[in-house]
Amino acid sequence: MTTDESRGSLRRILHRLTASEAEIEAQELQRESAECGGVPALDCFRGQVVSVSGRLRTVVYTPRTNLPTLEADLYDGSDVVTLVWLGRRHIAGIEPGRHLTARGRVAMRDERKVIYNPYYELDLPK
Repeated sequence: MTTDESRGSLRRILHRLTASEAEIEAQELQRESAECGGVPALDCFRGQVVSVSGRLRTVVYTPRTNLPTLEADLYDGSDVVTLVWLGRRHIAGIEPGRHLTARGRVAMRDERKVIYNPYYELDLPK
């Protein structure tokens, strides 16, 4: 092992010892997202068709008289993208803590990234 390799591994060990749990989780989610071929949510912009992968933080049903919606916040370690299914009250498998990959066109709503009616694939539980 060269001295550069040993310094790199020592640096990784020290970082894992000093980093917060949230930082470690974010790094793991970013790595998993990259493995799934997802675009980092931080790099998504309005009008772009993207594939994002991450963990659902929250899932909320919003009853409205004209159009109910199901909204889920997808976190990939870099940023959050809100997934919105129009006219849906419940989707089997869409629940907090679930990993999934979603594809669609990014829109902006109240300065937040949103994908309406995304195509999605549920990832196997780990």
